[in-house]
Amino acid sequence: MAVTKSFFTLLFTLLILLASQSRVPVAEGRMCQSQSHKFHGTCLSSHNCAYVCRNEGFSGGRCRGFRRRCFCTRLC
Repeated sequence: MAVTKSFFTLLFTLLILLASQSRVPVAEGRMCQSQSHKFHGTCLSSHNCAYVCRNEGFSGGRCRGFRRRCFCTRLC
């Protein structure tokens, strides 16, 4: 009887531990992209691209594609 009780106690503790580790997915908005009008040349650094895009009024930017163009991003 004592073995069964300690087994269920251990099982219950593991269940609580696993339940506390699970996360509820957060709803995120769609991310819209537009090619930068002020970034010139090949986009080698997403940091520089994001800086130019923020000056254009976007929230950020990153380098994309085979031709390495700067695309600005913002929530739709």
